[in-house]
Amino acid sequence: MEKLKKVSPFRLPTLLRLEKDPKLALQLFLNPNPNPNPNPNPKPKPFRYSLLSYDLIITKLGRAKMFDEMEQIIEQLKLETRFVPKEIIFCNIITFYGRARLVDRALQTFDRMTSFRCKRTIKSFNTLLNALLVCREIGKMREFFVGIDEYAAPDACTYNILIHACCSSNDLDNARNVFDEMRKKGILPNAVTFGTLIKALCENSKLDEAFRLKEDMVRVFDVKPSASVYASLIKGLCKVNEWSSAFKLKDEMLENKLDLDSMIYSTLISALFKVGRKGEAFEMLEEMKKNGCKLDTVTYNALIYGFCKEKDFDSAFGVLNEMEEKGCKPDVISYNIIIGGFCREEKLREANELFEDMPRRRCAPDVVTYRMLFDALCSGMQFKEAAVILEEMIFKGYAPRAESINKFAHRLFQEGDMKLFFRVLDSLAEGSFLDVGTWRIVIPAVCKKDKMPNASELFDTLLMA
Repeated sequence: MEKLKKVSPFRLPTLLRLEKDPKLALQLFLNPNPNPNPNPNPKPKPFRYSLLSYDLIITKLGRAKMFDEMEQIIEQLKLETRFVPKEIIFCNIITFYGRARLVDRALQTFDRMTSFRCKRTIKSFNTLLNALLVCREIGKMREFFVGIDEYAAPDACTYNILIHACCSSNDLDNARNVFDEMRKKGILPNAVTFGTLIKALCENSKLDEAFRLKEDMVRVFDVKPSASVYASLIKGLCKVNEWSSAFKLKDEMLENKLDLDSMIYSTLISALFKVGRKGEAFEMLEEMKKNGCKLDTVTYNALIYGFCKEKDFDSAFGVLNEMEEKGCKPDVISYNIIIGGFCREEKLREANELFEDMPRRRCAPDVVTYRMLFDALCSGMQFKEAAVILEEMIFKGYAPRAESINKFAHRLFQEGDMKLFFRVLDSLAEGSFLDVGTWRIVIPAVCKKDKMPNASELFDTLLMA
């Protein structure tokens, strides 16, 4: 029988890279050379792990959110005396915890870096700051930033994260203050800084200020506007119906030899449909193809939206079918646009048919789909169908809008369909979606003994749910 080749410390990293299953990778790491001998050596020679092996297994476990197992490896790493772990390993761990919204674990990882003899620099500080931003812990970010001098001097990345935090909280005044502080400290803003600020200004319809900042970008700081900056400005202009200015910016991008992505073209195509310039929208589509920009889901969805806005549902379905033919899988937004269009036009049968067809097309309805269809069925007085959608919605764990539920319950009560009324209430109780507004409708119903003889028993059932 051929003897199995022993795994060396140098070969283990290669094997870990090749192993896609994180559980099997963990087994391999913990026991790289299982002993087939029934009488193993009571004192086997310890395996000499490399730092790269630790890095690889920690990354695999972190990506798989196997955090308890990852911590087991980290504790083993702490016992190593042959090398000092690199800062990047802890940056990765902090990032994994940030993405999983485990704030305390991210903070603990940063705090215990020194116990591994690893020096904390601005890199790990910025990583933790960004993890706190991902977790929306803006208050903790401010507290943490106050003590930054203990670790290192802030850099452009630090301020970019702080500006992003202010903008995501819609606090533009503080974003400007952070930008000013950045300049006072002699830290030059970069493309990311301007991109974040300009995007926030455009989203808040402060276009004059956004364009002034774009000019300063070039004139004062010698930073060329990126495609993302143009995308924010074009989107902002379309939002306030400044179509001609949006198209001038598109031409400026081409002059500056910047690649126009599908998002920019899709924004412009939607804008043209919005103002009834369908012909120009198709011209834009041809330009897009000519410039080598591949049509993706975003572009197709813009076309579907345009056709639905014109109530041309045949063409919208044509786009949907073309997507599948071209290997571009429609997403839930694609279907929601058409279902929403049907609902607005009170084409409830068509909306429901497409809704039921979604699983066959390998796309599951989301909470938006259910809410749109439920509201439309309620408005169309199709109460039994609405109740079925509601029950399925609750079963899937999606929360119905409280306003829609109360309106539905009130209409059922007025119609006198008490059987369906209490069936709906029972479903809401099971999903814990009964609120004060619903109870205001339930109590009068319970009091009407003539309409529902078993109402008091059902009332007790709802209270216990």
